[in-house]
Amino acid sequence: MGLEVGGIRTYACAVSWAEIYAGLRSGEEALTHTFLAQQAEIVLDVEMGRRAGQYLARYARSHGLELADALIAAAATTSGLALWTQNRRDYPMPDVRFYTPP
Repeated sequence: MGLEVGGIRTYACAVSWAEIYAGLRSGEEALTHTFLAQQAEIVLDVEMGRRAGQYLARYARSHGLELADALIAAAATTSGLALWTQNRRDYPMPDVRFYTPP
């Protein structure tokens, strides 16, 4: 993909795979699988679970934060990675850094 060719490594966790596959339209499966298979894997761990729980305690009621987005944000922040998303409003946490394409 373009990012990897440019030297930018991309990552995904199982929750990202699940969210993406839940929204697939017919005919998008092969291309989506090829794209996701090129991502390095972030394995969710206890620290990420703790941080996701803290995010939920703080932002679930006020911002409608859901478990999947809390886990994705926690995976990014505990790994020191910028989050690549078109739904920045779903991530109100001040410690989440967002990837902005050049």
